[in-house]
Amino acid sequence: MDLRQLPALNALKTFEAAARHESFSRAADELFVTHGAVSHQIRALEDALGTPLFLRDGKRVRLTDAGCRYAKDVRSALMSLADATRAVREGQRARRLVVSSMSSFSARWMTPRIGRFIERHPELDLELLSTNALTDFTRDDVDVAIRFGPGGYADLHTERLLDEVAFPVCAPTYNPGALPKTPAELAASPRLLRSDDQMWSAWFKAAGLTGMSEPRRGVMYQDSSNLLQAAIDGQGIALVRRSIATHELAAGRLVRLFDIDAPSPSAYWFVCPPPLLSSARVQAFRTWLLEELERFRALFTTPPTPSDAP
Repeated sequence: MDLRQLPALNALKTFEAAARHESFSRAADELFVTHGAVSHQIRALEDALGTPLFLRDGKRVRLTDAGCRYAKDVRSALMSLADATRAVREGQRARRLVVSSMSSFSARWMTPRIGRFIERHPELDLELLSTNALTDFTRDDVDVAIRFGPGGYADLHTERLLDEVAFPVCAPTYNPGALPKTPAELAASPRLLRSDDQMWSAWFKAAGLTGMSEPRRGVMYQDSSNLLQAAIDGQGIALVRRSIATHELAAGRLVRLFDIDAPSPSAYWFVCPPPLLSSARVQAFRTWLLEELERFRALFTTPPTPSDAP
């Protein structure tokens, strides 16, 4: 048969819904069209076929014998078409890898390194979601999340990736170049702050200075990446996480003040739904990520210099 002689797909979908419900009204509700539109499509299909498909009895309709036979074949054909479409879409989805992470980690840690993953896996279409919102795997179209927190994520595959510490940094040209020589001097220096952080007092405690409280005045930043940029621009001294500062330290845009770490109560975690863990795209990303983390940890043995490449 010449495929050009087939009825329009919309007409067949409308007929299948009307036949299944034996109701033009319910078919209209399902397809989000008017009752009149369904009636028009069915009438046009009957004219094209040269035979009635429904018997009308006022507002009620029922299939004719020809309509019953045709409905069965149309439904089977539409299901085959739906299965073929689903297979194509699933094939496309298997090549798409969606990774969610905190904005600061994505910008300052992931982005400088992600080129190596793209070169290794050109068959994957990578999408990096930079967000501080917690991923809901039952709602969001996400394969993997890199979370920063205490852990304990129920019903998910969870791996501890990286412990975190914080330390003070500033631009090498800050003040201009007359940098604090002792931790105590930081108390009187302009400090850049994160609104939800309480790490300054922990750092002073690690430095052996007790009784130092969190600063109450100064510019507050919601995002660590913006905080880091303010320090790069010479606006003050920032207490930053090692993971997001190392690249800037290696490039010479920041200098670290004192070899004193304040351990963070939070860590980075690899999180994904258990069924996705065995998928090729998630395994490819996990393998690459663990390798990059090993390279990153190797930097801790010696202080980074402008010639180092993270």
